Amino acid sequence: MPFGGASSRGVRGLLPRRFPWRLSSPGANNRDARPRSGGLVVVTRRLRLGHPAQAVVAGFAAAVAAGTGLLMLPAAKAGPGGAGALEALFTSTSAVCVTGLITVDTPAYWSGFGQAVILALIQVGGFGIMTFASVLVLLISNRIGLKARLTAAAETKTLGLGDVRAVVTGVVKVSLLLEAVTALVLTLRFATAYGEPWPRAVWLGVFHAVSAFNNAGFALYSDSLMGFVTDPWICLPIALAVIAGGLGFPVLFELRRRFRKPRGWSLHTKIVLWATGVFLAGGSAFITAIEWSNPDTLGTLDVPGKLLAGFFQGVMPRTAGFNSIDTSQMNPASWLGTDVLMFIGGASAGTAGGIKVTTFAVLFFVIYAEIRGESAVNIFHRRLHGDLQRQALTVVLLSVAAVAASTMIFMVFTDYSLDQSLFEVTSAFGTVGLSTGITADLPSGLQLLLIVLMFIGRLGPITFASALALRQRVRLYELPEERPVIG
Repeated sequence: MPFGGASSRGVRGLLPRRFPWRLSSPGANNRDARPRSGGLVVVTRRLRLGHPAQAVVAGFAAAVAAGTGLLMLPAAKAGPGGAGALEALFTSTSAVCVTGLITVDTPAYWSGFGQAVILALIQVGGFGIMTFASVLVLLISNRIGLKARLTAAAETKTLGLGDVRAVVTGVVKVSLLLEAVTALVLTLRFATAYGEPWPRAVWLGVFHAVSAFNNAGFALYSDSLMGFVTDPWICLPIALAVIAGGLGFPVLFELRRRFRKPRGWSLHTKIVLWATGVFLAGGSAFITAIEWSNPDTLGTLDVPGKLLAGFFQGVMPRTAGFNSIDTSQMNPASWLGTDVLMFIGGASAGTAGGIKVTTFAVLFFVIYAEIRGESAVNIFHRRLHGDLQRQALTVVLLSVAAVAASTMIFMVFTDYSLDQSLFEVTSAFGTVGLSTGITADLPSGLQLLLIVLMFIGRLGPITFASALALRQRVRLYELPEERPVIG
């Protein structure tokens, strides 16, 4: 029987009893009812499911809280007693938000158990909390419910609910494969070139591989990777893992399916690859040129060493946080250039932070179209929807506001320079982890501010703001149009 001729009772009988949608008739005394001509039965949604953004924020907060509790255990600290609440909270947030900023020395302060907790938090945070939860549900029941699909789709930026399961399983497979390959190369190098015992070499390889692919930047050396500044077998695998994680899972999936058919790539993939190439080449060249003669960074290295270190340092602002040279001794111009790279970050739906390269590219082409006087924004022979332009502008303005306000607070309550304050704030917001060396010396209030910035930076300002909103309002009318003077 056609749907238009079915009774509401008959249609209701086709749906599960606990289906999270309900039926409304035109005459029902119900605000959610949406009458249609001809008396058609209308399916409307109850607000039983919380906003997906709220579930994502709650999931990350729960993971941070759980990590804090584990790191406060006496077994997690290398010395006697347990870690302080602030140290545990800061480290847990930095790991879950895959940042890498630290207030205590990771290899010296944390025991093997504590380091394992950090590694687990990095992996869960890199997957995404809702993605990880969906994986557990799949392993137990082999299916994902509607609420889990909604939250996982919001977290992974999936366009439809039908492919959430494939995306979730694909995220896990791709992550573990790339981490395993990187860990194998690093393990062999640590064991054969540096004489590490095989168990220790395996641990070093796995930890740094997971930290690199998830763009976390945690290292098991007090000076990060400065001891390997000229070793390509350590620096290049880590840099490549950082780049792969920064591309985002949608791009990795599409490259796997259509690597030899670039004309069939989606607009998102084309933008990400184009912008990534530009920022990698430009950032590496800029830092190498500025630091070429600096005796405290690249100046004492030979030419191949300078090129390798410059490339490595140009890759890390894509929100990884490793460093093979002393960041605190870099030229202020390099700090400013690194600030820009950290603020932009990597690609969406991956392990990178920042405003994302797609957001920057969209605004770039908006400006380009406005300068040329074009009525529409076109990117790679595709017209850009107006909603995306507003969304990109919102992300950038909210991000600039967060960074600017936090930097001003740093300037008021500390004696650090503008360069140092801006660098530290941008590193936290972009979930990078690079530091000029002031994080551990900050007062507790400013460390809490960095915790908030890391949390907002990992989730994205729009997701965070949407989660704080009490409800979404839909305007049912349009106001008269008027044009103020711009510029």
